[in-house]
This record gives sequence, C-alpha cells and structure tokens, in this order.
Amino acid sequence: MNGCLCIHGFTGSPFEVNPLAEFLGNHTDWKFVVPTLPGHGENGSLKGVRYTEWVDCAEQALQSLLEECETVFLIGFSMGGVIACYLAAKYPVKKLVLLSAAARYINPRQLVFDSMEMVKDAWNGKLRQNELYFRYKNKMLKTPITAAYQFRLLVAANRSVFREIRIPTFIAQGKDDGIVPPKSALFLFENISSPEKELRLVEKAKHLICHCEENKTLFCEILEFLLRSNAQSEPDWEKNNRNFFITHQ
Repeated sequence: MNGCLCIHGFTGSPFEVNPLAEFLGNHTDWKFVVPTLPGHGENGSLKGVRYTEWVDCAEQALQSLLEECETVFLIGFSMGGVIACYLAAKYPVKKLVLLSAAARYINPRQLVFDSMEMVKDAWNGKLRQNELYFRYKNKMLKTPITAAYQFRLLVAANRSVFREIRIPTFIAQGKDDGIVPPKSALFLFENISSPEKELRLVEKAKHLICHCEENKTLFCEILEFLLRSNAQSEPDWEKNNRNFFITHQ
C-alpha cells in the first residue's frame, strides 16, 4: 500500500492542503495522513510551542506510515515544506512535493492582505475565498512573536538539509505569492541535490496554492509526478540518516 503525509504551514491547518489530499484520494487507493501541528488548527495556541514540537508531530506521523505502507510520499506546504525536506533527507520516502515552501523567511501578515484581496473578488459567490479570509485574519494578527521566532529557528536549523535530498522532487510556487517569494522556489530547485526535480511556477496563484484557480491542473501534474516510475538508484539511507537540527535552549 502507498501512503502520503501532507504537512500544513505556519499558523495554518490541514485546510491548506486538503484540496490536494482529497483530489489524490479520489484518484488513488492510497492512505493519507494530514496531521494538525501542535498549537495550530482552528482553536490552537502557538504560545510557548517550540519548533521541535512541530517536527516531532510530523515525524511520528511519518514513522507510522512507514511501518504500514511500502511506499510513502511527502507533501509539504509553506513551513510544512521545510519540515518535509528534513524528513525526506532522514527517512526512506519515495518522492517529495514542495508547495510554496518557506525556504526563506515569510511575512505572515501579508497573508491577511492577500486574503482581503480575495474577498473583494468573492462577492460574485466564491464563498470559499471568503472562508479563507475569516480563517486566517485573526490567527495571523494574533500570532505571538515567540512563535514567529520559532519559525525562523526552524528555517535556520535546516539551511543545510536541502543538499541532502536525493529523491525525485516536485516544487510548485505561485507567481503572485506575497508571503514566500518565487526566489524561494528557485533556491530550492538549485540547492536540492536530486537529479530528478521539477519546478512549476503557477500564474495568478498566491500563497495558498492549493486553493488557486489553476489548482486542478496543478493537482493533475502532481499526481502524474507521483505515479511516474523513476530509474534513479535509491539513496543510502543509513549513510544519510542523521539529525540536521540545531539544538536551541
């Protein structure tokens, strides 16, 4: 059986990646796991939460999938993309998908303004875009400074992990993303060591790429990528299985 772990972003929830998980689920018989990271979700509080707790949560979910499934894919959105990169370098997963991955520091408040623009365009009945705004407005504005600092620690701790990734990787980024700039996707493409990697820049897509107008086209490309056979040899996981995290007190 195949399994797929989807990891959401900073201050977010599974809502960010659910459209992709649902699409893939409708076209496969895979098992999908979309955990809510500590302090996240509708009623979560990030106060006092360390970035290592986010990583531990995703890592435990991946370990369970690896025990149950013969083949496991990793999908990471925004901050979840950074966590997915760490896990992809440490564990024997088959393929990696990075969506709006925050290899560079993000501007969380920009999401509020992006969502407000979507609301202006939503008066014609696109209620999902209204939902995006109400989901993120208060959470973004009330994000503790300490939580933002933990996010920065996470990114800093994984600066060297990208070159350890040798599995096929698909990178997607919205051209109009005001939170994670397109140069982040280019940085990932240039620094990930895998000889099999793809970069897709999506027109008119902002940070919440799974909810963009072209999402179905993007999802089809991701499905094709995950189903495709790859000829490259498997990496030496025993050699590469090490902890890339910097310890912060």
